[in-house]
Amino acid sequence: MDLFFDLDGTLTDSGEGIMRSAQYALSKMGIEVDDYRTLRKFVGPPLEDSFIEFYGMSAEEAECATAFYRERFAVKGRYENYVYAGIGKSLQTLSDAGHRFVIATSRTARMADEILRYFHLRHHFIYVGGRDEEGRLHSKTDVLLDCLAHLHISAAEALMIGDRHFDIDGAREVGMPSMGVLWGYGDRAEMEEAAADYIVESPEEMVETIARIAQ
Repeated sequence: MDLFFDLDGTLTDSGEGIMRSAQYALSKMGIEVDDYRTLRKFVGPPLEDSFIEFYGMSAEEAECATAFYRERFAVKGRYENYVYAGIGKSLQTLSDAGHRFVIATSRTARMADEILRYFHLRHHFIYVGGRDEEGRLHSKTDVLLDCLAHLHISAAEALMIGDRHFDIDGAREVGMPSMGVLWGYGDRAEMEEAAADYIVESPEEMVETIARIAQ
């Protein structure tokens, strides 16, 4: 089975780096946020969408804020990050069982590739899909369609695994079954509302559930 993984909140806990970088960007835009932890809502969706939705920015302002965000994230934010316990072992177990892995993330594919290499996880993945530098790919749906087209994979025979409703929504829109994980930045209510096909609480349960699906 081809397994499509979200990155942030699914394989790695990048929340601190994302939130601190969002705090930095907002400060540059004249908006002071005293506690970066209140910016948890920035973990998951495309950055521009968050600046527009949560702070009422115009598209041009959101583009500027995103540039400020990336300014800090490239230097500090990406290192304020760690791999969730059990992920490395789970990936190896799934790989040994013959599954193939694809990354489908809302961050740029280039940055995702760098993060995976930093954590020595890149070798597990046949393809790293993410937003492009030109802005052609924006939503999780866009990224998934690009991955499917590039790899000539059938959506119905793959599985999207992620921690936010954006992952589940994107999978549904391309006709892919989905699995919501609860160790990231979404909760069970969010996964149930998004109608995830499967919901798991730990990497170990993820492996067990995929084994049953693949039978």
